[in-house]
Amino acid sequence: MFSKTEKTDKQAAAPAPQPAQSQAQQPKPSAQPRTGNGAAPPSLISSNLQVVGNLKTEGEIQIDGVIDGDVACGKLMIGERATVNGEVVADNVEVRGTVEGRIRAKTVLLAKTARVTGDIWHDSLSIEAGAYLDGHCKRNDSVSAAQPAAGAARPDAAAAAGNREAAKATATAGH
Repeated sequence: MFSKTEKTDKQAAAPAPQPAQSQAQQPKPSAQPRTGNGAAPPSLISSNLQVVGNLKTEGEIQIDGVIDGDVACGKLMIGERATVNGEVVADNVEVRGTVEGRIRAKTVLLAKTARVTGDIWHDSLSIEAGAYLDGHCKRNDSVSAAQPAAGAARPDAAAAAGNREAAKATATAGH
């Protein structure tokens, strides 16, 4: 009835039981996918996407669609057909598309296809031939020099002098 050959054939056909791995031994998926250099890949806003609201990250954003709101990030690239309607605050900004609003960044590059309507506050500014800019360009060190120390002047006195930024900073510091 039972033979050794049948038993060995049945054992070979059945998968061998594997020892259970403990939670510590199993690899855990990371919260964010990482690239080879340890940084998270850029967040992408594709050309067929419109976002109404603010974007905020410490990482990189590449915009090819439309943003109706403010953008705050580490590095921002605005594509040729992209539009940002709001304030941009970043370490590095590369504009190839349209920005309707203020840009505050350490490094700003306006490519030849860029259209910016608004002021640019920067440490370093590069503008390629053909780029359109309707606004003022000011260095970031002039921003800190223009704002008085907290409590140095009353908001109404600063506003009377025509310095709205100083009035806002003083009013905020007092409350």
